[in-house]
Amino acid sequence: MARLKDLYRSDAAPALMKKFSYKSVMQIPKLEKIVINVGAGEARENSKVIDSIITDIATITGQRPTVCKAKKSVANFKIREGMNIGVKVTLRGDKMYEFLDRLLNLALPRVRDFRGINPKSFDGHGNYNLGIKEQLIFPEIEYDKIDKVRGMDICFVTTAKTDEEAKALLELLGAPFEK
Repeated sequence: MARLKDLYRSDAAPALMKKFSYKSVMQIPKLEKIVINVGAGEARENSKVIDSIITDIATITGQRPTVCKAKKSVANFKIREGMNIGVKVTLRGDKMYEFLDRLLNLALPRVRDFRGINPKSFDGHGNYNLGIKEQLIFPEIEYDKIDKVRGMDICFVTTAKTDEEAKALLELLGAPFEK
């Protein structure tokens, strides 16, 4: 974790400053936060699903997630307003860099047939979104103790203005983009 933070401070700043010809050090993009989100559609039948997701996400991130409730009732999905339908956690600071380090160096290489992450998943404003199909790629999760394989969405929020700047920042932090 400290290695990632130090790398950003030492190597990334001059490289990004030179590449994008920034005039001030304060213009260099930074990783602001990482948001992890798990949607649980099956929670409408079984309320214990949310508890198991909270346990898994808390184990992975080291921080207790918050429960997301439905804002509107949707009859087709059998969802009423106020029902628990998901879980999310926002990581900042040291926990963010620790999670990023574990994601890039331990979890992603464990994905079957992994060739890199999609370089087209930027949102146009310098943020990157990554979807993971199963929580088993994290070494903290024990295979025997999970009730169901679930995916999650991970959003890297940066201070970059363009996707190109954000991609350069994530590459310097060690993100393995596919070629």
